[in-house]
Amino acid sequence: GVRDLRAHDRLAAALAAIDEANTADPNTLAGQPLALVEGRTAHGWTMRLDPTADEAVQLAARAHHLRRWVVPRSTYPAGRSGYLRWRRDQQRRHADELSALLVESGYDDATAVRAATIVTKRGLGSDPHVQLFEDAVALTFLETQLAGVRDKLADDAKLVDVLAKTLAKMSARGRAAATGIELDPVLAELVAVAAER
Repeated sequence: GVRDLRAHDRLAAALAAIDEANTADPNTLAGQPLALVEGRTAHGWTMRLDPTADEAVQLAARAHHLRRWVVPRSTYPAGRSGYLRWRRDQQRRHADELSALLVESGYDDATAVRAATIVTKRGLGSDPHVQLFEDAVALTFLETQLAGVRDKLADDAKLVDVLAKTLAKMSARGRAAATGIELDPVLAELVAVAAER
C-alpha cells in the first residue's frame, strides 16, 4: 500500500544520503570513493545473508564507515591501544552522524537510535541484528581491505591472527560466507588457515 511505498522511499532516500556523504572520501578502491564502496558492499552482504533484514540493520551497514576519512587513523597514537581508541571514537561519530541523517530523512527517533546502536556494535553476541551487521562488515573487510592490510603488516602470521579474531566474532553463516569469497589464492589460503583455529 501507500504506507509501504512511503517507507520504501524513505529507505531509498536515506541510503542515497549516506552514499552522497561517502562520495567525498579522498581514499579510493578501484577508482571509487572507499567509504562509498565499503558501505554498498556491507549493505549487499547484509541483504545476501538475510534478505528480510530490517531497515535499521541495512542503514547501519551502509553507514558503517560514514565519512570515516575525516578523522584519520594517524591522528591517534600508534599501536593497538591507539587503534582501538580511534575505532571506538569513529563508531560513536558514525552513530551520531547516522542518527542525525536518519531523522533528516524522516525516520523516527527510535529507528535512528536503533541504527546508531547497531553501528556501535552494542549487543554483539546477544542481538541478532548486531550479529548480522558484524558479519556484513567483516565480510566487507575481507573483500575490500584484506590485501592492503597484508601489505601493511608484511607478516602472514600476524595477519592470520587478525583473521582468526575477525572470524571469531562472526556467526556460522558469516564464517561460511567468508570462506566462499573469491580472493587472491594466497589470501584465500590465509583465511582458510585462520578458519581452522
